[in-house]
Amino acid sequence: MAQVLEFKLPDLGEGLTEAEIVRWLVQVGDVVAVDQPVVEVETAKAMVEVPCPYGGVVTARFGEEGTELPVGAPLLTVAVGAPEDSPEGSGNVLVGYGTQAPAARRRRVRAGTAAADGQTRRPGTADAAPHARVAAPPPAAPAEGPVPVISPLVRRLARDNDVDLRRLTGSGPDGLILRADVENALRTQAGRAGTAAGQAVTAPAGTAGERAATAPERMAGERPVAAARAEDGVRIPLKGVRGAVADKLSRSRREIPDATCWVDADATELMRARTAMNAAPGAKISLLALLARICTAALARFPELNSTVDTEAREIVRLDRVHLGFAAQTDRGLVVPVVRDAHTRDAESLTAEFARLTEAARTGTLTPGDLTGGTFTLNNYGVFGVDGSTPIVNHPEAAMLGVGRIVPKPWVHEGELAVRQVVQLSLTFDHRVCDGGTAGGFLRYVADCVEQPAVLLRTL
Repeated sequence: MAQVLEFKLPDLGEGLTEAEIVRWLVQVGDVVAVDQPVVEVETAKAMVEVPCPYGGVVTARFGEEGTELPVGAPLLTVAVGAPEDSPEGSGNVLVGYGTQAPAARRRRVRAGTAAADGQTRRPGTADAAPHARVAAPPPAAPAEGPVPVISPLVRRLARDNDVDLRRLTGSGPDGLILRADVENALRTQAGRAGTAAGQAVTAPAGTAGERAATAPERMAGERPVAAARAEDGVRIPLKGVRGAVADKLSRSRREIPDATCWVDADATELMRARTAMNAAPGAKISLLALLARICTAALARFPELNSTVDTEAREIVRLDRVHLGFAAQTDRGLVVPVVRDAHTRDAESLTAEFARLTEAARTGTLTPGDLTGGTFTLNNYGVFGVDGSTPIVNHPEAAMLGVGRIVPKPWVHEGELAVRQVVQLSLTFDHRVCDGGTAGGFLRYVADCVEQPAVLLRTL
């Protein structure tokens, strides 16, 4: 006799409490395999495909596309075969994630007569399956026991990068495999493989001729934002990524007493240095990577700006590691992917990581882990053809470096008027963590490195 199991919206991590149903990947009556993605949801951080921990026939779905559901709300129900005949699946082990090796996406297969689609239902109601003969799910590949993975984001990261979760030892409670465990495995793999020589990588650049990869592009699978007509115009819901950005920027304005200082710099020598670096064999270096390298060197000299403010304890917390965010504008709104441990990376590693995160931003595949934990932000707004800006600090960080477009301008060089590549640099900072002298010293050091890249050699 078939057993009907209910699958609820799992905890997607990063403190997220709800998600919007973007697209159902299965219909009522479809046969699904263990850990097969069944629905695509959008959180305040990213798009996520949610895999089902059970194998069987979908008997009901809860919620129409566009419906927001809280964590723990029913997503769907699945009829599985008799316990003695059903394959080993995720079951109830650790919320049911990752107890099978990653399965390839399967075509949807109808079992019996499915419910007719196209009916209008209220959000939160189930699509009930008609009385039909339910076939037992196909046998799954043999497993050697459950793999302790809760988060579907960790599952997806491992699947997308061909990481065998069974070979990992989790660092979480009771051996739970965390995102950090998968990332460590990826770093180990990268160290073994080395960097492919001659591979050209394009990342956002600040010159007028280099259009950043983070410029607005239509994301794969992007849906138009639902809007409602009103007497006084069109109402667009502030939800998903757009809503999260609005909340974060509003909080920053409420809590952070920010100030901005700026300076023009002659970037001619930096551009020449990059050209010379890229003329040599090996991976190409992006301008954004060089600017990031300058940022991390400046933060080592002025650590006050790599900090956060604990308002409840009334303490400034100086951070030991630099997780560098970079602002990226997409059709789904502003996102800030984060390069972990940027202070430990060289220019090649920074270039590769910027390229990876930029591509993920384009396609809408950034995970919540890719978008959180930043300690300082680099904002390359020059890609929009503007010279300067006074951006809002990315709460709870303490500062943001802005880089305008690099364009030829008249400049006094060595006592003579010349045409040089000039850029405007700006620093917006939390005035609670430092005074203007520190902020000015940071910005002046950055400008000195831009004008004379050899200054960086003193910090290596």
